[in-house]
Amino acid sequence: MRSRTSGMWWGTALEAPDPGLLARFYAELLEWPIVHEEPGTAVLAPPQGAVYIVFQEAPGYRPPVWPPTDGAQRTMMHLDFQVADLDEAVTEAVALGASLAPDQPQDHVRVLFDPAGHPFCLCRDDG
Repeated sequence: MRSRTSGMWWGTALEAPDPGLLARFYAELLEWPIVHEEPGTAVLAPPQGAVYIVFQEAPGYRPPVWPPTDGAQRTMMHLDFQVADLDEAVTEAVALGASLAPDQPQDHVRVLFDPAGHPFCLCRDDG
């Protein structure tokens, strides 16, 4: 886009019934600060800036079903995080409020659900 200049932020937005709660979960998980919060919206940013994750209130929110099931709310997107120690990262995420998905399709990836039910993946990348 021609209207973008160096240093402008970009990001993604996740819907949740309680965006502040979900932002605090990811803030602790990633050790990123919440840089803005108001009723219905919270914004998380890495310390180096320029990339953001926005959490927005969604009345009537229904968490997605994973793995996908015909007729159920599908996941529209998910977050992936590379980790060095998969077991340690899973333990930390669960302690913060995540839950482990019952279906785990890959040995080097763990699918978890955040407190609002969004799936996210912790990935050990050995190569």
